[in-house]
Amino acid sequence: MIWLTAIACLAVGIVLGVIFASRLNASPSRVQELENQIRNLKESHGSYRDNVSDHFSMTADLFQHMTESYKEVYQHLASGAQDLCSDDVANKLLPAGSDAVFDNNVETATNNGLIPPKDYATKQTPGQKGALSEDFGLRKSKLMIDEDTPTQAN
Repeated sequence: MIWLTAIACLAVGIVLGVIFASRLNASPSRVQELENQIRNLKESHGSYRDNVSDHFSMTADLFQHMTESYKEVYQHLASGAQDLCSDDVANKLLPAGSDAVFDNNVETATNNGLIPPKDYATKQTPGQKGALSEDFGLRKSKLMIDEDTPTQAN
């Protein structure tokens, strides 16, 4: 009886294995279909990348054009202020230089009394800890100072 059950289980297992294997085994037409799909996706992705590249190239050109137009408008306003306003008012409103706003000239800023903000905190002494230091502005407690100092052996 045990042998008969074992043979029946083996037969059922073989049948299920054959069915499962046939489902997993891909037909050549399915492989060809998947290869075509991958090829189409690669072409689509390449086209998309080209479109993105063209988009950002055109955006850069438009920004360049916009900057040039802004310079022209600013120069027009500066010359109009010089012609239409008194010298005192014109100098306060707009600098007389052609590209005064667009030049990153420190002398112009210091001459007007304006200093642009800095992106960093200056140190007063070379040994001072910088603002990006882990313990900047923190005071050590006496307990932490005692732990940090090594003890000398007698």
